[in-house]
Amino acid sequence: MDFVTVIRSRFSARKFLDRQVPEQTLQRILELAQHTASWCNCQPWQLVITRGAATERFRQAVYAHARSGARPNPDFPFPAAYEGVYRDRRKVCGVQLYQALDIGKDDRESAAQQALENFRLFGAPHVAIVTTEEKLGVYGAIDCGLYVGNFLLAARNEGVDTIAQAALASYPDFVREFFALSGNRKVVCGISFGFADQRDPIHAYRTERAAVAEAVKFVET
Repeated sequence: MDFVTVIRSRFSARKFLDRQVPEQTLQRILELAQHTASWCNCQPWQLVITRGAATERFRQAVYAHARSGARPNPDFPFPAAYEGVYRDRRKVCGVQLYQALDIGKDDRESAAQQALENFRLFGAPHVAIVTTEEKLGVYGAIDCGLYVGNFLLAARNEGVDTIAQAALASYPDFVREFFALSGNRKVVCGISFGFADQRDPIHAYRTERAAVAEAVKFVET
């Protein structure tokens, strides 16, 4: 695809087909994402990517863990609050999702079940767990964020759909134990990916973006 089409057509997929991404396609995505810029060229990102039976094994395990009532304990604190315009944007996003699924605003049980779909990986055939080196601190996490963005766009360029998931960073100790990661690897997020089920009503909407003027201030004197 051309660059503009890649950016404008990317979306967060929340329902996937049971179809593996071909090995050559995945390698092209990873090779392109590897060109991500990083602080002092440290390239702190490391990924664990599942496929086949491993995806299903992780899906079942992390879903059971999330349902067990385990308390989230992310390596990087989640937002303390969403206020003002950030609260408004988050609310609109949620309303669009629930309307697409015909979930009423007072139907907390259905909303909670939908939130748990994060831990089913939305049915994706693959998940990538993105980690950074502990001692690199916030800069390592920022570098991983840049990598995640490039991974999403590289995947879209190959016709592969994705969703970046902070939810999978809720239980880093569980993730480290499951994948036998060392304690100095801090979990930034997960990326579930594959081929979206475009017929599912959950994909009937797209989130909007603020105008450039809301995000940029030009200083000339």
